[in-house]
Amino acid sequence: MTRIPGLLALCSVAVAVSACSTGASDPSGSGSADDLTGRTFISTEVNGSPIPGGGPLVVEFPEPGRLAATAGCNRFAGAVDLADSTLRSPDLASTMMACPPPRDGADGWLSSLVAESPQWSLDGDALTLTGDGTTVFLTDKKVVDPDRPISGTEWFVTTVRTSDAVMSSAALDETAPELVVTEDGQVSGSTGCNRFTGTAEVSDGTIVFGPLATTRAACTDPELTEIENHVLAVLSGETTYVIDGAEMTLTASNGVDGLGYRAR
Repeated sequence: MTRIPGLLALCSVAVAVSACSTGASDPSGSGSADDLTGRTFISTEVNGSPIPGGGPLVVEFPEPGRLAATAGCNRFAGAVDLADSTLRSPDLASTMMACPPPRDGADGWLSSLVAESPQWSLDGDALTLTGDGTTVFLTDKKVVDPDRPISGTEWFVTTVRTSDAVMSSAALDETAPELVVTEDGQVSGSTGCNRFTGTAEVSDGTIVFGPLATTRAACTDPELTEIENHVLAVLSGETTYVIDGAEMTLTASNGVDGLGYRAR
């Protein structure tokens, strides 16, 4: 975990949230904290300081008294108090992914917004967070970002996942390794250095890749060679996949290595 100004690292023990008033009503009468539970919201507009890298801000309320959020770089999670239509979450822990500019400023932006204890209001699928000089308008993810189909969607790699870390880099952003799976089980794409083709059998939650045929161009950058080797290792044999809106995570048969994709 990393310590971000205004966001303190959480202890590993369970956080007591009994003091959080998850049923607090919005004075406007447009929604209560209970109506947020189990939902995810994505920013559609920001008035005030823009999110470095463009965001979006994604705010999740997975269960009563819990919050998770990201503004395009690391993911923060922890306890939240929503009483009096005020979002108070001073003790958030974060992942430790290094993000290239300008997304490297997204964590600081999110830290500042949370530190302001913004006011919140909910009207159906629309959530508004109002801080000191910044107002963020968000919409329920099911409305703004429904799950993409795995077949027929052009996916590109945004993160490389290992047992040690989830990593993003300028090289990934620039080369954007691709993956396309067709309805008839054909696969094509790129490793960021070479193109590949092959076959895949898709079922509920799993993809079984057949041997991939690749071009033979030499990767001039050692980092691109590492990325290519990782991509080909993950896209080998049986993998598992999870799709969440425009995001897809593929995990290799070893259950550890993986790739984070985003729909184009």
